[in-house]
Amino acid sequence: MREIVLDTETTGFEPAEGDRIVEIGAVELFNHVPTGRTYHQYINPERVMPVAAFEVHGLGDDFLRDKPRFAAVAQAFLDFIGPEAKLVIHNAAFDMKFLNAELGWARLPLLPMERALDTLAIARRKFPGSPATLDALCRRFGVDNSGREKHGALLDSEILAEVYLELIGGRQPDFGLGVAAPQTAADLVNAWRPRPRPTPLLPRITEAEAAAHDAFVAKLGENALWKR
Repeated sequence: MREIVLDTETTGFEPAEGDRIVEIGAVELFNHVPTGRTYHQYINPERVMPVAAFEVHGLGDDFLRDKPRFAAVAQAFLDFIGPEAKLVIHNAAFDMKFLNAELGWARLPLLPMERALDTLAIARRKFPGSPATLDALCRRFGVDNSGREKHGALLDSEILAEVYLELIGGRQPDFGLGVAAPQTAADLVNAWRPRPRPTPLLPRITEAEAAAHDAFVAKLGENALWKR
């Protein structure tokens, strides 16, 4: 099962009021294990960044001026997420609203809301009445978010991937964003081999039990399995 953990950064809250996406970050999971494949793109919003947005993202007009517009990178983004993978997003309605606005302006197919898996909704169902921000969930699960001084789409996606795995039942023992490729169950089985005990176990049967067994086997004939 392929999933894409996704985050966007925007100039504001409403695409209908002219706000745009300035950054997209995404992490690929396969069977809940990171594959090491990521997507990251800064985007020229084609408008002046509000001061508040600059303070949150640490991005400014000078930095974004030479970055590509969304329409120029939209197909590469769609190719990365693919046609069927679930999109794991914290507060999915917000990101999907902006992604579909940008895709619409680029005259590309929109993303069905059914593809989105909202970790905010999952957290609120699992911990009703408790804070469900990404930072709060990091504190709850002991996920290191010390590098999150300013919002960043790729960093937030990597952190959200860890939080998501905790929300659905705990991180995989080999969880790591540097894993080159997912291992199959057959790979794991073939890679494991039992090792001999350094000290053999002492027999636990009595002499009488051993003699009774030998007498029983003797009655089975020369083709008995225990005589081979």
